[in-house]
Amino acid sequence: MLNTPSRLAQHLPAIAMLAAIMAISGCQKETEPTTPNQPTDTQRSDTETTANQANTTSVDTNADAPTDMQVNSSPITILALGDSLTEGLGVDKNDNYPAQLEDRLQAMGYKNTEVINSGLSGETSTGLVNRLDWVLQTKPDVTILTIGANDAIRGIDVATIEANIRTAVKRLQDNGSVVILGGMSIYDNLGDDYVAAFSDIYPRVAKDMSVPLIPFFLEGVGGEAELNQADAIHPTKEGYTIIVNDNILPILEPTLQEVTAAETSQADTTKNTTNEST
Repeated sequence: MLNTPSRLAQHLPAIAMLAAIMAISGCQKETEPTTPNQPTDTQRSDTETTANQANTTSVDTNADAPTDMQVNSSPITILALGDSLTEGLGVDKNDNYPAQLEDRLQAMGYKNTEVINSGLSGETSTGLVNRLDWVLQTKPDVTILTIGANDAIRGIDVATIEANIRTAVKRLQDNGSVVILGGMSIYDNLGDDYVAAFSDIYPRVAKDMSVPLIPFFLEGVGGEAELNQADAIHPTKEGYTIIVNDNILPILEPTLQEVTAAETSQADTTKNTTNEST
C-alpha cells in the first residue's frame, strides 16, 4: 500500500499482492520571667520555627508542581477517525493506536483525556463523509483524520478523494474540532502519476485549510516486516507504538497545548464575566 520511505520499495510486491485485504478489511538562651499569656522566647522561637517550616513546605510544594499539569487536567476528547489503520485490524483492542495514545497522554499528565476510536475497516473517504453526523456527536476537541488508502486501492479518482477530505475537515472544524491530518502514500502499481497525485493531496489540503499535518502516518513502520502483521499492511502492537511516539505525538502535543490554553482562557473569561455581573 505504501511507498514513501525508500526502504519500502523492496517490500512492494508483497504489499501489492495483499493490498485487497485492507479494503476488506510533588542552643536556646535562658528564659526570663513573663506575665501570664505572654509567650516566652522559647515559645516565640518554636512558633517562628513552625511558621517558617510551614512557609518552606508551602513554597517547596508549589515549586515542585509543574504548571502544565494544571493545564493538562482539562478534559479533552480526541477523535481518531479513519479506516482499519485507525481501528487496529488484527491487534488487541488495547494495542491499537487510539488505545496506546490515550495511555501515553495520561502518563504524560493529560489525565482527563479520552481518545475515541472511530476507525472502520474498509472505510473510504466517501463513507467517512457520510457518517460524520454520527461521529460528531462525540464533540471532539481534536480529530486525527487518516483516510484515503482504501480509495487508492480501488483507484478512485484523486479529485474525488481530495474533495471528500476537504469536506470532512471543514465539517469537523465547523463543529469546533481542531483537525490533524494524517498523510498517506500508496504502492506504485497504479502508476507513477496516480501515486504522486495521491500523496500530494495531504500537504495541499493541510496548507489550504491550515491544519497540522502528519507527513506520513506510517513513517518508520510501513514496509518493515517485523512491525507489520502477516498481511504486510496492518501494523503490529510494536508498530503502533512507533506511530504514536514518533509520528503522532510530535504533531499532537503542541495542538493539545493550544487547545488547553484556549479552554483555560475561556474559563477565566467566563468566571470574570460572572463575577462582574454579580
